[in-house]
Amino acid sequence: MLAATPGGLPASVLRDRGISAAVVRRLAMRGLVAGGDERDERDPFEGPARMDVARDDNRLLTGEQQAAAATLAGLADARSFRVALLHGVTGSGKTEIYLRLADRVCGSGRQVLLLVPEIALTPSVAALFRSAFGTRVAIQHSALSDGERHDQWQRIRRGEIDVVVGTRSAVFAPLANPGLIIVDEEHDSSYKQEESPRYHGRDVAIVRGRASGALVVLGSATPSMESYHHAVSGKYAHVILERRVLDRPLAAVRLVNMREEYADEGPDVVISRALGAAIEERLERREQVLVLLNRRGYATVVFCRQCGDTFECPNCSVSLTVHRARAGWRARCHYCNYSMDVPTSCRTCAAPYLEQAGVGTEKIEQQLRERFPAARVSRVDRDSVRRKGTLTALLSKFAAGEIDVLVGTQMIAKGHDFPRVTLVGVISADVGLGLADFRAAERTFQLLTQVAGRAGRGERTGEAIVQTLYPQHYSIQVACRQDYPAFFEKELAYRRAMRYPPAVAMINAVIRGRTFEEAMQTATDIVRRLEPCAKRARFLVLGPAPAPLGRLRGEHRVQFFLKGTRRADMRHALKDVLAAMPDVRRRVTVDVDPLSVL
Repeated sequence: MLAATPGGLPASVLRDRGISAAVVRRLAMRGLVAGGDERDERDPFEGPARMDVARDDNRLLTGEQQAAAATLAGLADARSFRVALLHGVTGSGKTEIYLRLADRVCGSGRQVLLLVPEIALTPSVAALFRSAFGTRVAIQHSALSDGERHDQWQRIRRGEIDVVVGTRSAVFAPLANPGLIIVDEEHDSSYKQEESPRYHGRDVAIVRGRASGALVVLGSATPSMESYHHAVSGKYAHVILERRVLDRPLAAVRLVNMREEYADEGPDVVISRALGAAIEERLERREQVLVLLNRRGYATVVFCRQCGDTFECPNCSVSLTVHRARAGWRARCHYCNYSMDVPTSCRTCAAPYLEQAGVGTEKIEQQLRERFPAARVSRVDRDSVRRKGTLTALLSKFAAGEIDVLVGTQMIAKGHDFPRVTLVGVISADVGLGLADFRAAERTFQLLTQVAGRAGRGERTGEAIVQTLYPQHYSIQVACRQDYPAFFEKELAYRRAMRYPPAVAMINAVIRGRTFEEAMQTATDIVRRLEPCAKRARFLVLGPAPAPLGRLRGEHRVQFFLKGTRRADMRHALKDVLAAMPDVRRRVTVDVDPLSVL
């Protein structure tokens, strides 16, 4: 067998032919055969996750892009730590600047790390960099298999890689000499890991840039309040792109007051008359449509009309979300994944009057299919793209024009460039405004601005239709104008008045207990021990109080906040108090600079 195969045979082939390892060892001892190891690496750029992106190497930069690229190149050439905010409107060509800057840094012998917020963005961005830098590009994100992640990590560690593209965990990639770290869509909450170890990918990127003397570029059309505050105060370099590539106009935004729709069409209307007519018009012109609803599932609640019983999670303080399943309706908790079949009668009073209220992406998809039967409709959310390669395949089909209407959550709202999309519809734009969270207005503004920016990126002008119950809210009004400075001024005035970041630093501490009384008593003890420190260090302690999400995964939750201008003093004070209470430390979660206070 070996004589017939001069290049040798894998040991697995010999085993399959009944030749044991002992036989091979005896032959080797007699000098009749020789063995060796070969590395067989898995390539995540091949297979179902593959996405081909054509890049125009001769693309000319606009005047704004040239000025921005020159400023950032000067900072990179200095080979010293600096943070720059690249604030460019949607469609202004930030990715092309990243490519040019990366090419310059790699040419100087240093490496590049590019972070993106969503796995949905990684295949297209990685493919774009792969087309520019060839095989010296690696990717790192949780959708890779363990073997693929291992192989990519080892290639980075061996120094075979110039550019790493990935989600937040890629910030820890073992690059020996990073000279440029890019955090694209730096405002995105996906960069914050909410489980232990808690960290923010953007902040770790800045710390890593400081350690390696690298330029850190934070890119966004809707920067976080903190980053923009640092830029206008001079702590960060501020590079601005105010116009789209080829001077294409921003999408025109039209507001639809859903209270008027409910009055005219009834309380069950989901797609307004304006949005329905606009979709029909685009389909007739063979253009594409994006429809956004940042809530997955079919309905948000199941209740009984007779007794009022609501299907709630037994482990969490939330109602169960209804999903369509092959065997019928399934109600699921999006926090602990508890699920149950939806019965045909009430479990409390046995009445057959169960109602489903609220709307999710599954229901939007169904209504669009029924209303436009000839249209090719698909959906992108966490439920529809669980299988590996599904997301890439869907986005590739949409980019190729094989899908007419794409329904999705925030996964479709940022970073994507689909030239055929001329209409974006936003269902329930204010879905997050009612949350007990000081960042609710900021998130709403960012999401609306980002999704509106998906329209009109090709030769045809775009339009966004935003459905809302609160058309006069300032976050929605300025998002329609895509006027970030106006939003920043209004929001900063509110944050200063209420003493919220970036006006102050904040720490959120959540205490868990088997009962509410146990959690509250523990929180009260911690706060009492903190009060002397708070007086000395001049920071404020608010609480304890029940958390908005009072029960999660079977545990009761109580929280308190620390607010002050000196983050380090608050951290050390809380750390010292918890160190003196070792019996409760495991039940306390401390979140410095929280993105969510639920």
